[in-house]
Amino acid sequence: MKNNLRTLLYSLFISKTNNFLPQFLRYTFVGGFAFLIDFGTLFVLTEYFSVYYLVSAGISFLLGLLVNYFISINWVFDNRIYKNHFFEFLVFTLIGVIGLFLNEFFIWFFTEKFLMYYLLSKITAAIIVYLWNFIARKFILFDKKLSNNG
Repeated sequence: MKNNLRTLLYSLFISKTNNFLPQFLRYTFVGGFAFLIDFGTLFVLTEYFSVYYLVSAGISFLLGLLVNYFISINWVFDNRIYKNHFFEFLVFTLIGVIGLFLNEFFIWFFTEKFLMYYLLSKITAAIIVYLWNFIARKFILFDKKLSNNG
């Protein structure tokens, strides 16, 4: 039983994998960490530096994107479709920019139209953007079965 648990934990957190479930779990951790960077930066810029919340949200989102990329390519996604890492980062960023637009839209929408507190709007937007980012990155960038560029 102890070896089974050890094997399971190893396959979920350490071994290289292209399996959807371990990648989704890992991406959840990475996304959670990137979200903390994003959320913390949003809060600090808005509350302590009086930066307009949508500007803060853009800056903080981009910082979270960088954290997400570097951890994702080293721990989450083992199958890299593109040999050109600059191009890969550009596609990763494009997916992130689409996520940024979704993030900004949903923060604005929930804050202005539903009168939610901006940090609660951010949490709601983050869930939507998280799902978009994982699915797009998994299937556009890191799944060789679906690409002819490998």
